[in-house]
Amino acid sequence: MACVPEPDPLEDSSGDERPKWDNKLQYILSCVGFAVGLGNIWRFPYLCQSHGGGAFLIPYFIALALEGIPLFHIELAIGQRLRKGSIGVWTTISPYLGGVGLGGVTVSFIIGLYYNTVLTWVLWYLLNSFQHPLPWSTCPLNRNRTGFVEECQGSSPVNYFWYRQTLNITADMDHSGSVQWQLLVCLATCWAVLYLCVIRGIESTGKAIYFTALFPYLVLTIFLIRGLTLPGAAQGLTYLFTPNMQTLQSPRVWLDAATQIFFSLSLAFGGHIALASYNPPRNILSLTNEFDFPDQSISRDDYVAVLTHLNDTQPERVARLHLESCHLQDFLDKSASGTGLAFIIFAEAILHMPGAPVWAVLFFVMLFTLGLSSMFGYMESIITPLLDMKVLPEWVPKEVLTGGICLVCFLLSTCFTLQSGSYWLEVFDNHVASLNLIIFAFFEVVGVIYVYGLERFCDDIAWMTGKQPGFYWRVTWKVISPLLLLTIFVAYIIFLAWTTLSYKAWNPQYKQFPLREEKSYPGWVKAVCGLLSFLPLLWIPGVALVQLLAWRRRKQENTWQDMHLT
Repeated sequence: MACVPEPDPLEDSSGDERPKWDNKLQYILSCVGFAVGLGNIWRFPYLCQSHGGGAFLIPYFIALALEGIPLFHIELAIGQRLRKGSIGVWTTISPYLGGVGLGGVTVSFIIGLYYNTVLTWVLWYLLNSFQHPLPWSTCPLNRNRTGFVEECQGSSPVNYFWYRQTLNITADMDHSGSVQWQLLVCLATCWAVLYLCVIRGIESTGKAIYFTALFPYLVLTIFLIRGLTLPGAAQGLTYLFTPNMQTLQSPRVWLDAATQIFFSLSLAFGGHIALASYNPPRNILSLTNEFDFPDQSISRDDYVAVLTHLNDTQPERVARLHLESCHLQDFLDKSASGTGLAFIIFAEAILHMPGAPVWAVLFFVMLFTLGLSSMFGYMESIITPLLDMKVLPEWVPKEVLTGGICLVCFLLSTCFTLQSGSYWLEVFDNHVASLNLIIFAFFEVVGVIYVYGLERFCDDIAWMTGKQPGFYWRVTWKVISPLLLLTIFVAYIIFLAWTTLSYKAWNPQYKQFPLREEKSYPGWVKAVCGLLSFLPLLWIPGVALVQLLAWRRRKQENTWQDMHLT
């Protein structure tokens, strides 16, 4: 049996003092929990449905094979080999690449601010789920108690509970509004829970991850079984996965598939590098009201026959109802993603399930644990590099650093509890990640393959696993992935140039209410969007420039010393 040569020694101050996972399962669950977040639940199905059903899976799996999996392998392998956080890894490879690590930490920090705000909303819904009937099932009475609130009657109880009773949202982004104290309390609770879970790093998250990573899949399996037993399930699945090949002619489909990979696997954040560094290096209501039918006397199956009969016998009365035809494709084309899917669409669906409060509790506990396990990864992306850099003296406990980071994040994220907070969360979510992650991923591949060296990296993998990477890994790392990432970057810039920055406001005074009013962002908000899109990227040229100036200064000092010696 051939002996794998020992790789070149690297500077590694962590040595054997670095904490380690208790077992491989903890590490695997941590990676899965970080990679599979809320976006996989409410963004991927939406993209799949809106981009041609099963046809979207074609560019998605191509991007997964040529971009996602190779980059995922790089992050796990380089983190385990160098046993450092993202900043330490890229600084070790080359001091000029330190900005890649700092940029990843910055993006993880910003995303953590609003990601935990989503968990705040989930916690608020969870607390309101322990009652029957659910508070979003009926409209509240007005102040005079003579009828229902007009805004609720004009929309729906689910919309009213979300936009008014939860967010108390403003009609315009220019009006910040006041802090919603119930959300502020929930936000503090979420950060406290997160702190208790990450207080001792992987020693505490490794224990919590058994529940937070596995419980969501149990609940999703329950919902899958329940969904498959509902009427129309087969038609919905058929529509979702029937490929519409014409959509593949749109460049937007390919761009969305390529960028979705970063969120499906949580790439370029630095979280996988941090987690891997702890591994040892080897190792029907209108009809019933009009014709006075008893409640629930018309079933879904009988609706068409009853309507046909009434249309033949009393056509004038039926014509006054202005009934809308319902087509599956029209309904799905109006579907939502993001918070609208969780807090409106699914909250509405829960109301029609028997024992609705039980389903609501299961659903929102599932969302909370799913988001919490992702937050573990984001926090490790921040804490691990700071520990490696020894920003605090060694006598200061790790718990103090972790608590300080959680406290700062909590204070900064209070802006999302304002009445305009959901608008700002949408701004952050749309602009802080995609472009930055594309650039960071490009520099990660180039840094490892062309600076660190492909053969050296392959020797490291062979030393850790006993097997050299094959042709697929080498060709994707060296050629395909860098070119694909560069192409995605150019396409994304073109897409941004043609995109009008706007948002949809909840305005009860809007003529087409309950549809949301589309408004353009104010100029100062557009400036914020630009900062979020490009500010983390500035770490790359900034650090490289500082290193270059430091090198020139050292060179001048050495030259000056040589002149004095001679």
